[in-house]
Amino acid sequence: MRIGRIIFLVKPFPAEDPDALRNTHKVALWSTDGQSRIRPRQTAGLTIGKAAFRLQGSSRELLMNLWIRLLWLLLTARKRGHLDLPRESSLLRFRVWPHDLDLSFHLNNGRYLTLMDLGRLDVMVRSGLWREVLRHKWTPIASAITIRFQRELRPFQKFRLETKLLCWDASLVVMEQIFIVDGGARDGQVAARALFKGGLYDRNDRKFVEIARLMSLLGVSEISPPATPEVEAFLHADDRLKQAGRV
Repeated sequence: MRIGRIIFLVKPFPAEDPDALRNTHKVALWSTDGQSRIRPRQTAGLTIGKAAFRLQGSSRELLMNLWIRLLWLLLTARKRGHLDLPRESSLLRFRVWPHDLDLSFHLNNGRYLTLMDLGRLDVMVRSGLWREVLRHKWTPIASAITIRFQRELRPFQKFRLETKLLCWDASLVVMEQIFIVDGGARDGQVAARALFKGGLYDRNDRKFVEIARLMSLLGVSEISPPATPEVEAFLHADDRLKQAGRV
């Protein structure tokens, strides 16, 4: 089951406890096909392995930090200007704050994926696609992600996230997202590089929205560039993993 909204896993509790999620934040969970929603009260019975989890007070500060970054992105989107897909890339600037750190005192591995969500959201908002997403109630779905960590991002280090559309097929796109050190002696060095595959899911039609339709809504008549060897390897590995999951 894929978690499509924010939930912080901190402390295990018995799955049969009906009051386990009392006084916690509301969360929304979606299945991998984007169709089935689990209401907050139902999460008391959700198990991962043999344990279920609940929100704790310490995670609320982290939640606020994520909301602040999200609000900043939305409020400054107009200032960053319109994004002309597929030729232009999104560029977001961040800094590593203390609540971003793990026990090794560098940017938490999980935080990379969270920030990548913001990069893709910036692409949708600034390209104008987000209006259609809201109007049709489409759901963004991540199908596969691979990331390679090359250099650590240390406390208070500035960095930028570049998000670019690489190629697409009938219903899914592949995007590249790169974390780059911004300033200091390591300025311009790549900290991490990721490839993302996903699309917009129409829960009414129970299928992914065709990319041709999305391009048409944006007034774009581009043909997908050929996949690079790295993208081909990524797609091949994802297909093999998908086939293995069907055994």
